[in-house]
Amino acid sequence: QVQLVESGGGLVQAGVSLRLSCAASGRSFGNHVMGWFRQAPGKDRECVAAITWSGVSTYATDSGKGRFAISRDNAKNTAFLQMNSLQPEDTAVYYCAAGHTFSGSLERYNYWGQGTQVTVSS
Repeated sequence: QVQLVESGGGLVQAGVSLRLSCAASGRSFGNHVMGWFRQAPGKDRECVAAITWSGVSTYATDSGKGRFAISRDNAKNTAFLQMNSLQPEDTAVYYCAAGHTFSGSLERYNYWGQGTQVTVSS
């Protein structure tokens, strides 16, 4: 079992950067793939980035490519999402998730945090 708690969200103006953190507790954080997802009102939850257990492989989906970067610190059981040049369309609840398959599909992730709200004003 892995418990995940996100932090770092808030209300920001367009153009600024924000870093989200995901603190994990429980067993074997280092063995899990970590993903960041987001869900805007009225829209499906979508993946923005994922990272393998070693941190060697990462990817960002179209939603985050070029502006978002995922990283992790296994010694601290923490994953991060660096978001740059935020835009109003980035407004959403951001979730971190843990699983065993390097994927952008929600179904591949077994554990989820409660989410943190990011609101970007124009």
